[in-house]
Amino acid sequence: MTGTDKPDIMRMLQNTPEFEPEELVVAEEVIDDYLNDPVNSGYYILVAENDASVVGYVCYGTIPMTRGSWDMYWLAVDPAQQTRGIGKALVSAAEEDITTRKGRLILIETSSQPGYEKTRRFHKARGYEIICRIADFYAPNDDKIIFQKRLS
Repeated sequence: MTGTDKPDIMRMLQNTPEFEPEELVVAEEVIDDYLNDPVNSGYYILVAENDASVVGYVCYGTIPMTRGSWDMYWLAVDPAQQTRGIGKALVSAAEEDITTRKGRLILIETSSQPGYEKTRRFHKARGYEIICRIADFYAPNDDKIIFQKRLS
């Protein structure tokens, strides 16, 4: 990811109905941290492009005080570009990079809301399994669902 990718990523996130306005603020902070110091930010960001336009991105990083555990924080594909294998390619690239960096476990957190059903199916299809559900975590009747995938 480069600084010139940021406006496209932010526009893509704004056009993705699953993301709430407060989540966009956090996404931008993470992107800025990465762009300001990619080596020490703790984040890794990969982008997917089509005809020189950003159509997706994934952000991941190590989980502090663990040996080989990683979080996949953000994954988004332009709504107009979904179902074309972009998300799958981004996840595969992130998993390959994490494996290269001696990662052994990836966690993904998401919402239980019906609007996230497609997201949950996507992760299950990539081999992630639900390992935890925390009731009413985000809000009443909005549970946190944690997925896991072991890489080694």
